[in-house]
Amino acid sequence: MKSPQHVPVLLEEVLEYLNVRPGGVVVDATLGLAGHSSEIAKRLGGKGKLIGFDRDPEAMEKAKARLEVLRAELGDEMPELVFEPRAFSEASSLIEPGSLDGLLADFGVSSLQLDEAHRGFSFRTDGPLDMRMDTRSGETAEQVVNQEDENELADLIYEFGEERRSRRIARAIVRARPITTTAELARIVSAEAPPMKGEKIHPATRTFQALRIRVNNELGEIQSLLKSAGSLLKPGGRLVLISFHSLEDRLVKDAFKAAKDAKVFEVLTKKPVVAAEQEQMRNPRSRSAKMRAAEKI
Repeated sequence: MKSPQHVPVLLEEVLEYLNVRPGGVVVDATLGLAGHSSEIAKRLGGKGKLIGFDRDPEAMEKAKARLEVLRAELGDEMPELVFEPRAFSEASSLIEPGSLDGLLADFGVSSLQLDEAHRGFSFRTDGPLDMRMDTRSGETAEQVVNQEDENELADLIYEFGEERRSRRIARAIVRARPITTTAELARIVSAEAPPMKGEKIHPATRTFQALRIRVNNELGEIQSLLKSAGSLLKPGGRLVLISFHSLEDRLVKDAFKAAKDAKVFEVLTKKPVVAAEQEQMRNPRSRSAKMRAAEKI
């Protein structure tokens, strides 16, 4: 996840745990605006290879442009670049087993998606209820909101948003249909479930999170990557994953424990690494970031 200035979260920590070496092969599974990848590329050098996945076509084009600027700067010291404009769950079918020295994934939504009203990810600016990371296909949040029955809507808001008032919210959504914009949905949720005492987040945050996860199958994508990562990495290869909410972090934590028990990975982070206070002040989106790292045995 990037800040509005495209500052990558936990950059120094990522570089430390990823342990990028000249001539290595590294996958950035969530290329975004190439914040992490730009620094990884500098360390890989001219004999290295960087493979970037992103299913968001807007992000991919911006990342390519940023890395081309870096190529002009580095010249012969720029690694080979391979761009994969698709979901990272497809990595296992595109990358040779045992070929990677490092794999990075920075889960969640990028500033490009949050800050562009037309993408429909945020309730802070009014826009169409889209929320698709890959705008080329798939159902939109508007379709989910207007077509799911009340019970299914309540279940997904509870499961993916961890929202205790999901039944009330789902009922209010169904009553207010059709809903077509982010501001409209945020108003409906806020009226039905106002902020609880001491709560700092906007009352619609969990509902928006739930819809985004559903539309993009985010947890399924993470599970696919976790299943394939061990086979893609070389012995000694590093896996570095950044989560932004408890559902993501729980998947990573459980997968790391299982891989450790099976003697596939050595876990390098006993506790998740979080952003230092200075970074959190500089980039508020880093506050919820949790990084875990492991090394292939």
